[in-house]
Amino acid sequence: MDQSTGRFAGEREALGRLVDRLVASVDRLCFNPPVTAVYDPLSYARASFDRYLDMSVGTDQVLLVGMNPGPWGMAQTGVPFGEVELVHRWMGIDAPIGHPPVEHPKRPVLGWECQRSEVSGARLWGWARERFGTPRAFFEQFMVWNYCPLVFMEESGKNRTPDKLPAAERSDLFAPCDAALAGVVDIIEPRMVIGVGAFAAKKVSAVVGGSVSTGMILHPSPASPIANRGWADQAERQLTDLGVALPGADAGSESE
Repeated sequence: MDQSTGRFAGEREALGRLVDRLVASVDRLCFNPPVTAVYDPLSYARASFDRYLDMSVGTDQVLLVGMNPGPWGMAQTGVPFGEVELVHRWMGIDAPIGHPPVEHPKRPVLGWECQRSEVSGARLWGWARERFGTPRAFFEQFMVWNYCPLVFMEESGKNRTPDKLPAAERSDLFAPCDAALAGVVDIIEPRMVIGVGAFAAKKVSAVVGGSVSTGMILHPSPASPIANRGWADQAERQLTDLGVALPGADAGSESE
């Protein structure tokens, strides 16, 4: 589904300008050890992200907000929670993927050639495929955005999440991320904004909670024992409790 030349062209163009501002703001920031490498997929994988925006922009959607890219997901594909196979095969995105200025030797950007699967993305987009069938059907109801566009890696290659950064670095980073999230909500006017996981839900509530309905669903991370016990079923129950209707879901029955 390409919305960019259709009825959502204005929203798509506005989001493109918003992303330009976000990239300019975060790419000038400096981060100290233990962070040794910082990736911005919105910069080196912008063509892929633009294709994703072309497909996903709408209005009256539910906006799902994640924390930041993972090293084997959006860092490889440019798409939020972007597990390689699902983005490439299901969404049909095959735009060229570049490289960050400084690449960690243990976390290379291989793009569509990456053989590792990001579990969080496989769970989220795998659920979207199973429940909705097509990307078009999913994006008619949902859009997915990451609060922070940057990936942080330590010398060992370990992923460092934004909430673990020093206070001063968090402050400098979160200001443009807050502005971008507020801007996305202003542009697409979602009927609800849902944080995927506790961190994102907290940011969603703080940034846009006064202007739109908000909520939270379980993060699909394999580091979560709860998520490892059937993430999709639990997330669907949470969405239903928030009043989000899902296609083919029987509201009168219990999920496993």
